[in-house]
Amino acid sequence: MVKIAVMGHGVVGSGVVEVLMKNHEGIERRAKEEIQVKYILDLRDFPDLPYADKFVKDVNIILNDPEVEIVVECMGGVNPAFDFCMNSLKAGKSVVTSNKELVAARGQELLEVAKAKNLNFLFEASVGGGIPIIRPLAQCMAANEIDAVAGILNGTTNFILTKMITENMPFDEALQLAQNLGYAEKNPTADVDGHDACRKICILASLVLGKHVYPNDVYVEGIRNITLEDVRYADKFNAAIKLIGLFKVMPDGKLLINVAPRFVSKTSPLAGVSDVFNAICVIGDATDEVMFYGKGAGKLPTASAVVADVIDCVKHRVARKYLYWAPAEEGMIADYHDEPCSMYLRLCGKSSDELKNIANELCRECIFTEGINPDEIAIITDVATYAEQENIAKKFLARGVNVISAMRTLSR
Repeated sequence: MVKIAVMGHGVVGSGVVEVLMKNHEGIERRAKEEIQVKYILDLRDFPDLPYADKFVKDVNIILNDPEVEIVVECMGGVNPAFDFCMNSLKAGKSVVTSNKELVAARGQELLEVAKAKNLNFLFEASVGGGIPIIRPLAQCMAANEIDAVAGILNGTTNFILTKMITENMPFDEALQLAQNLGYAEKNPTADVDGHDACRKICILASLVLGKHVYPNDVYVEGIRNITLEDVRYADKFNAAIKLIGLFKVMPDGKLLINVAPRFVSKTSPLAGVSDVFNAICVIGDATDEVMFYGKGAGKLPTASAVVADVIDCVKHRVARKYLYWAPAEEGMIADYHDEPCSMYLRLCGKSSDELKNIANELCRECIFTEGINPDEIAIITDVATYAEQENIAKKFLARGVNVISAMRTLSR
């Protein structure tokens, strides 16, 4: 029998206990060992639960109990989760977490100690909830050189954008609906400003690159400024607007990584991903494009991924499951201005004919669509670096043209 402790009895933590109890027989068969929850750490009391006797309030009870071999951290945030996970590893216990903020900020330190102690630190649920992505990247696609990863990594923003696209709902109303349905927090900053997606793309990039990528080093842009006019222009260009976490390895070996809303062509499988669903496209030199799709959050999908990691820990109690990345290196992140991309620009301030003439002068090539409003047009520019695209926008302004909106497009 393997005894474990669960830290945190919120949405995910309670889901982990539920899955372990509900699917007890199948989990035991797959793990080839019985798994028993000995402790649940939470400051609150749950006297009405059938397992109320398992709750403790002092983490040291868990740390000092040699019977506990695996600790499951579902608390969220960096502190005190980092200290609890680090101390668990130092006490000889493998750790499983769903905490993307922790892994993105301090995962390398925890992986280093796990490696030194011949223990496991696993975090499948930190990216994509119930979508398997960490394990496939580390194992199934290990023979590939991964060239790029692009994904819809936040279900809240995808739900909001879906409502804007399909129901012509303004951003503020779509956000309010997401909050009413429980998809968005009362303070939605982490979601709508792109920080949640940033943490997830950093974890994937760290895994692929083999070096820690910190969220503070990543350019992030959210969806607050997207309007219904932008959504309609995207449709005119046979595209949909999605918040995309992206990284690609540049020819010089540096990592280009950012999070931003983009026009995604409707020929891309990402364009059709709707509501709270997530999708991650991985491009490998051997497999070409592979897509992982499913619900990126939720109690039971996330708990499913956590329990799968627990089973892996049980199976690898002697031989550590290899999952590791090295510390960050100075200069390994490319400047986001160096990204080659085309841009959607929404222009006004002169007659549509004048706008087209100026656009033809300033851009090597561009695709036009007629304006939704009078004396307005939208264009898709030719591919250039983001720095060059910013310079083009400045030239428009110098010619008396107002750039109402600007957004990258997504290309392979």
